[in-house]
Amino acid sequence: VQLQASGGGLVQPGGSLRLSCVASGLSLDDYTVAWFRQAPGKEREGVTCISSTDRAKYWLDSVKGRFTISRDNDRNTVYLEMNRMRVEDTAVYYCAADPWGGCGQPAPHLMRFWGQGTQVTVSS
Repeated sequence: VQLQASGGGLVQPGGSLRLSCVASGLSLDDYTVAWFRQAPGKEREGVTCISSTDRAKYWLDSVKGRFTISRDNDRNTVYLEMNRMRVEDTAVYYCAADPWGGCGQPAPHLMRFWGQGTQVTVSS
């Protein structure tokens, strides 16, 4: 099983990025998928998750209305669309998957599979 996160980079405040999480060895549509981020000196925090049925989603308060999570089951990929980005969004972003299927506030210790991180830097 492998999760591959990509799409990070440098963006100006107010700009947008789309992160991708591509899975191999499992079908993401059977899994809870979550995005986490970790800024230097801070704990890893759950940003958003989507349930296996797409009926339940969670958003960190600071990203509500700006970030969107979506699936492309044909591509076995989950996306994180980030808009109106802020300097405080700067972090390494990770995708994770778990067979639980539900979606509440994501907790790192509850996620079984992890991708490598992708750096997102918001700076002028």
